[in-house]
Amino acid sequence: MARTQWTAAAVLCVFAVLLWGRVASITRYSIPEEMEAGSIVANLATDLGLDVPGLTERRAKLDAISSKNYLDINRETGDLVIREKIDRESVCTSKTAACFMKMDVILENPVRIFNVELEIMDINDNAPVFRRKAMHLDISEATAPGERFSLTNAVDADVGANSIKTYLLSKSESFSIDIQTGSDGSKYVDLLLNGVLDREQRGLHTLILTALDGGVPARSGTASIVVNVLDINDNSPVFNQSTYAINVTENAALGTVLMTLNATDLDEGKNAELVYSYTLYTSEKTQEVFSLDPSTGAIKVKGLIDYEEIQSFEMYIQAHDQGSAPRSGQCKVTVRVVDLNDNYPVVTIKSLKTRVREDVPVGTLIAVVSVSDKDSGDNGVVDISLNRQAMLPFVLNKSSEDYFELLVSEPLDREMTNGYDITLRVRDRGSPSLGENETIVLEVLDINDNAPAFPQAFYTVHVAENNAPGALLTSLSAYDPDLHENQYLVYFIMEKEIANTSMSMLFSINPENGNLYALKAFDYEIERDFLFHAEARDSGSPPLSANVTVRVVVQDQNDNAPIIVAPWRPQGSVVEEVIPRSADKGHLIAKVIAVDADSEQNARVTYQALQMSDASLFSLDQYNGEIRTTRMFSYRDPRQQRLVIVAKDNGEPSLSATVTVKIATVENVLPFSEATEVPLEYDVFTDLNLYLVIGLGAVSFLLLITILVIIVLKCQKPEPKPLKMPPPNRNSVISRNSLISQRSSTIADSTLISSDAYWYSLFLAETRKGNVVVRQPIVPKGAGYFMSSIPRSIGPSEISDSRASTLEVCKPYTWESILRKVP
Repeated sequence: MARTQWTAAAVLCVFAVLLWGRVASITRYSIPEEMEAGSIVANLATDLGLDVPGLTERRAKLDAISSKNYLDINRETGDLVIREKIDRESVCTSKTAACFMKMDVILENPVRIFNVELEIMDINDNAPVFRRKAMHLDISEATAPGERFSLTNAVDADVGANSIKTYLLSKSESFSIDIQTGSDGSKYVDLLLNGVLDREQRGLHTLILTALDGGVPARSGTASIVVNVLDINDNSPVFNQSTYAINVTENAALGTVLMTLNATDLDEGKNAELVYSYTLYTSEKTQEVFSLDPSTGAIKVKGLIDYEEIQSFEMYIQAHDQGSAPRSGQCKVTVRVVDLNDNYPVVTIKSLKTRVREDVPVGTLIAVVSVSDKDSGDNGVVDISLNRQAMLPFVLNKSSEDYFELLVSEPLDREMTNGYDITLRVRDRGSPSLGENETIVLEVLDINDNAPAFPQAFYTVHVAENNAPGALLTSLSAYDPDLHENQYLVYFIMEKEIANTSMSMLFSINPENGNLYALKAFDYEIERDFLFHAEARDSGSPPLSANVTVRVVVQDQNDNAPIIVAPWRPQGSVVEEVIPRSADKGHLIAKVIAVDADSEQNARVTYQALQMSDASLFSLDQYNGEIRTTRMFSYRDPRQQRLVIVAKDNGEPSLSATVTVKIATVENVLPFSEATEVPLEYDVFTDLNLYLVIGLGAVSFLLLITILVIIVLKCQKPEPKPLKMPPPNRNSVISRNSLISQRSSTIADSTLISSDAYWYSLFLAETRKGNVVVRQPIVPKGAGYFMSSIPRSIGPSEISDSRASTLEVCKPYTWESILRKVP
């Protein structure tokens, strides 16, 4: 690219010379390198004698020769401007002092060429750099002082005064540097050894070499010099002591390390690798009893040591290195044998019992223990004791010399601890003391001393009525901490009768696990709850037992549909009502009354109109079932109206009953004055009058019968008996119905209403042996009554003896309650 530009410029110059016959003179400028872009070098228009407008008209341009075009001409001002920074080291790769850039200023029309030279002056913008940041030298410690070692020089891209001027070395007592200058002015440096090196004192020297240039301010570069001092075998091995004295006990185990010699050599490598060995002054007997490890210097026992045979040994040991000219060092080791208490006490157990019953009396003998020791003096005196930390219910008593008795000191309880590991600690009084631990394993046998226990004293079990026979109610599992047959429990229900019905016919308990089952489906409307006792008895001899009170509460379900009792009508027939057509708004036509044998929400009845011939004529109160007119009849209204009323309870799912009411309208009754004019054959008993007379008579008759029944019941009511309360220490729950039944041994009759509106009564028949017996008449389906059974006494003994029970008949619906709803 540069060559093409140069060729084009040369052709242009020749052409210009031929045309004009002259070439402009050369203009020179000098600038420092690294000037910022946009800096002005000079005004070419002034220096070349050109006017500024002529630069634009003649299309002046700058053509660089053999270099990148770093400059440009501002045609508006005639200035020579720097386009980008100029790096002298990039433009002029040679290390000469002068660096020029040549370019031509070319004007067209007419053509004229001006030669411009731009001198780039160096600035100190480069620091000296070492080719190697770390220089490693290996110098033997035997090297003589004055030895010279060549180092890698630093280089500086700058020239002249900005190039490298000198070198500096960090402070060192052993080394210095020598700087030399080459023919081209370059600086060279050598490392000089000033003194004797000793690797054992200092094996590594780290120096910092710094190169400084001559710029202002001066720049520098550094490199590290690492001198590794090579070792020579100039040191002998040395023991930390010249004489050692150690003790060894007799009968020391083979391989026991008595000591490890530690000799040191300041050299390194082979010159510091030591080998330990016996000298000729060490006896053969000593070498048979003790071994010396040649590499580690460990002295070990390899033979039997007997204090009675030899009391001390002497060993002479040397350590030598493995250098080319080996050096060695010596020491003496004296081994003294210490007499040892080497006989352990012996324990002998006689008359040992390994199994005892938990009811053995305190002072029972478990074992006879004897101790002995072959040593003499204090080494033969033996102490024996029990492990105090275990808190064992046993004691050791000394019976005679070296004989001890192991006795029971506290009552035993197998349920707390079913066995003991009795550890006898035997130790002599030698120094060091020797001892042994002897363990006696004692098993405690079980007796039937724990009665079964239920987790709670009273169980309340809820069961929904209409349950499936055989359904699991709850588990009455008891716990017995004894073992085997003393722990095997049998469950059963304590028998009693309720209304000639045995509890075993109502409930069943699994004799093995205590699971309680219902044997029949319960009816909440007949029986509300049951109270009985269950017993758990173990199989020990004699057997022990425990009982628990169980209350089974029957929960109501919506299993009875409402029964419509008013207005009365034969089974499946339609109710017919007659009203005058002149009836006012709000006139009561009829009142639908339905009863439900269930309780609470399941017995709450609401009324709805399922069908109504004219919805705008009648209204139905959803709570009391009253049917009233919402307006007066008109001549357009039919004389016959039909309503279908549904009575629905609030259970889930809801049950219902329906009644159809036919309403017939008649004309108004004439006044008495007008009636006299009526012919004698006129029937004065209209349909409306007939219905009213019949209704009034029926109501009067029912009211009279009700009053008579109440009077009879009041007269027959017996005197109340005092209430027999349960024992204060029993946490039992007695239902309200049970308390009422306990106050009286008789039960007043209850009046029940069936779908056929018949009267039914329950009368007390007789009381036998503490049992209440009720004669149950044949009651149509849907007539509800309740039966509750509560024992007169909560105590299990009274239940098992008297099996007393009471029965109460509840009256869910009576005529008094029904009449109170009738307006």
